[in-house]
Amino acid sequence: MFVIIGFVIVLASTLGGFSVAGGKPAVLIHLSEIIVIVGITIGLIVVAAPLPTLMATLKGVMGTFTGGGPSKDDFMDLLKMLYEMFTLGRRNGLIALDEHVEDPSQSAIISKYKSFVSDDEKTDFLVSNLRPLIDGKIKPDQISSLMNAEIKNKHDEGKGPIEVLHLAGDSLPGIGICAAVLGIIITMGVIDQGAGAVGYKVSAALTGTFLGVWLSYGFINPLAGRLHALQESQIVYYKILAEALGGFAKGLAPAMAIEVARRALPKDARPTATDLEAMLKELTSK
Repeated sequence: MFVIIGFVIVLASTLGGFSVAGGKPAVLIHLSEIIVIVGITIGLIVVAAPLPTLMATLKGVMGTFTGGGPSKDDFMDLLKMLYEMFTLGRRNGLIALDEHVEDPSQSAIISKYKSFVSDDEKTDFLVSNLRPLIDGKIKPDQISSLMNAEIKNKHDEGKGPIEVLHLAGDSLPGIGICAAVLGIIITMGVIDQGAGAVGYKVSAALTGTFLGVWLSYGFINPLAGRLHALQESQIVYYKILAEALGGFAKGLAPAMAIEVARRALPKDARPTATDLEAMLKELTSK
């Protein structure tokens, strides 16, 4: 929503200021310039990025319009779910968690927290790191290094779409100049047709430069920044999960493992220690 609002502000400010100065917005639209700029931009993206990165970029861009990263409620659901899982594992042994990681969507605990169970990537992270502990295939003090390696991989993969958008954004001013030069070449061919024809062609050429700079700094680069922020918030989510699971695996009591995770939460999503204690007591009393 905020992305759309921001784009509307950019568009309204541009056209509004241009109109106040006496300009007519319609003169900014030249199909030939748009074809050159959009076509070259798409072409360089196709050349620069492998297909998986292109698909991830498209998915990431759509995500900037539809989501804002994990909310405070999402983090709270994560903490509550992990506390219930850890409490069960401490009370009945890790083997009691086997049925929950076997099919998270059917788990009496995990299925309650829709923000978690609806995301296959998050559930896979929990299952793939909890199952080796349940099966005894890994020592508790080794799980953190596995999770950190997986998180680093997610972070590196997330850079691809951001770099693609930055490439497009940084290239657009130059592409706009290319479009403008092509327009000037055409202008030279009509110079004998009088000032009116020349003025129209020069106007079209300058529109290419304007569109390149405008799209770069008003839309594409800000969109890359937004995508970067969303990617970082997702990484924080996995780090919180890893902190809690790593602490529990090393023998921390469930409440203490969750407290470790609480302290790693972003400030705007972090409950106070008192609020966390009250929330955990409420879960215990159910």
